[in-house]
Amino acid sequence: MRSSLSSIVMHLRLWLALAVFAGFGVAHAQDEAPTLPQAPTIIQSIQVQGNQRVEANTVASYLLIAPGDPYSETRIDTSLKTLYATGLFADVAIDPRDGNVLISVIENPIINRVILEGNKSLKSDKITDEIEAEPRSIFTRANIQEDVARIIELYRQSGRFAATVEPKVVQQPQNRVDLIFEITEGPVTGVKRINIIGNAEYPDRRLRKEIATQESEWYKFFGSNDNYDPDTLGV
Repeated sequence: MRSSLSSIVMHLRLWLALAVFAGFGVAHAQDEAPTLPQAPTIIQSIQVQGNQRVEANTVASYLLIAPGDPYSETRIDTSLKTLYATGLFADVAIDPRDGNVLISVIENPIINRVILEGNKSLKSDKITDEIEAEPRSIFTRANIQEDVARIIELYRQSGRFAATVEPKVVQQPQNRVDLIFEITEGPVTGVKRINIIGNAEYPDRRLRKEIATQESEWYKFFGSNDNYDPDTLGV
């Protein structure tokens, strides 16, 4: 009887040991199972929202992605930069949603009118010929700052180094704006005296006659050669 009981206990221990070993082997095999690479997300559709003047097909033409392509962060980032570089949009966002890409844009306004205020010594035609802003062109702040610099340079060339230009924008319906350049011309910067140094062979009087820039005199009402301009200094 005791022998039979011992035999049963021994078989039971052996069965438990085998069960534990088998379970460990299955768990270990599961831990070491190779991880299969995840299939890339395929772009199913591209939608554009927020556009008013620019057609959705035009927006899509600047993208480096299309339906059927695998999703790529690199191409999405490049597409975003390309849309900004067109100058058509003030803001762009690309939102991938489970293969459905949503392009949200805010268009830059169109210039309705360009108005110059305060320009007395320079004619409006001379200024508008130098700037890029014109009716029906796209308004961007970067372009307007460049035009401000061009106007200031025109006044600098006419001897008005204190001239300032302040651009102002008046919103109009249908995403249009009136662009106003408020100009403060300032006084003319004259040349009080021309000093010549190092001339051993020729006298000052003779050399001054060869220089385009002249000294300012009270009686020179209509002259411009006595306006200070570094670009005209020279013999």
